[in-house]
Amino acid sequence: MPKGYSVRSYLAGATAARVGDEMSGPALLLAGLAVTGSATGASSLLAGITVAAAVGGPVLGALLDRAVRPGRLLACALALYAAGLAAILAGLGRLPTAWTVLLAVLTGLLGPALSGGWTAQLPRVAAAPRLPRANALDAMTFGAAALAGPALAGAAAEVLGASAAVVVAAALVAVAAPVAWRLPARTATALRARPAPVTAALAAGFRVVVRSPPLARATLVSVVCCAAQGMLTACVPLLGARVLGGAGRGALLFSCAAVSALAANAVLARHPRSVAPDTVVRLSALVQAAALALAATGRPVALLVAALVLGVGEGPQLTSLFAVRHREAPEHLRGQIFTTGASLKVTAFALGVAVAGPLATWSLPGALLTAAGTAAGAAFVGRSVGRWAGRESI
Repeated sequence: MPKGYSVRSYLAGATAARVGDEMSGPALLLAGLAVTGSATGASSLLAGITVAAAVGGPVLGALLDRAVRPGRLLACALALYAAGLAAILAGLGRLPTAWTVLLAVLTGLLGPALSGGWTAQLPRVAAAPRLPRANALDAMTFGAAALAGPALAGAAAEVLGASAAVVVAAALVAVAAPVAWRLPARTATALRARPAPVTAALAAGFRVVVRSPPLARATLVSVVCCAAQGMLTACVPLLGARVLGGAGRGALLFSCAAVSALAANAVLARHPRSVAPDTVVRLSALVQAAALALAATGRPVALLVAALVLGVGEGPQLTSLFAVRHREAPEHLRGQIFTTGASLKVTAFALGVAVAGPLATWSLPGALLTAAGTAAGAAFVGRSVGRWAGRESI
């Protein structure tokens, strides 16, 4: 570990980058709408920067695994992501919409650096005895970012203007780059391993996930749960309008979930070894299913309780997913496994939104119950896939 580098430095950099990432989506929506006046163009920017992560994640992870100093590659990715946000902002109203969307897609390719790419470096910062607690704290940065990012984007847009919100998001990501630059180098054992070509490394990473029952199970459960969370996201404006008295009030549900997720992860950070992470991943899917089913009742108090229960499921599941990956992933493929997992989750979330949008228009309770069934099914299907993966590895 470099002199002066600590888990606190890691967490500070991760928090800044992830808050900036959570700000960037709402900020681009607000800026796109303010500058162009087109809701379609604004939403296209968000879609472009999100969907591209599915492609960029595996490749970025393979490159991180091959780098002698992965922190420096990570820092470059963060700097380019910040520069991409600035370029999108500069192009709004000056370039055709198609060009700004293309800039968003290119920027989005680097998005997994802010999530899985950073988390993959944690074992080089925290020694094995401290890793479980550090892992829980790392997962808490996602919850903090989910709570603070959209709020900061809205506040910055209100006080300074929509374009300023994008600038603040880019600045937060850029501030994290020097912290990433100083991340520890790969171990001597990893350096002695002969790096495979990138294409071979990509195939090897997928094989590790498929052939490892714990990784296969945790990955599938988390990805399917992300699809259910995407379904809920599509329902939130309608829930706000029909249950809470205004479409905008639906955003309060995300805040409630983020707060309870932070609280649940704080408990895990104090007792990191109390329950096996594999068990938590599966049980958390059932907790989320119960929360989504409760939300389908359409009552204000039940809806708020459902949001709090949802966070209790989401927060520990993310922490435990990271714990399984850290435990099962070979060091020379850890970066790829983390970034590929992040890409799969983003894709599943987008698919969930796409599926639930029309369904919620037809029947809001039906869409929520579909989301609940999806989350519940994740726990049971994940167990079956884990057994299948075990047989494949024999």
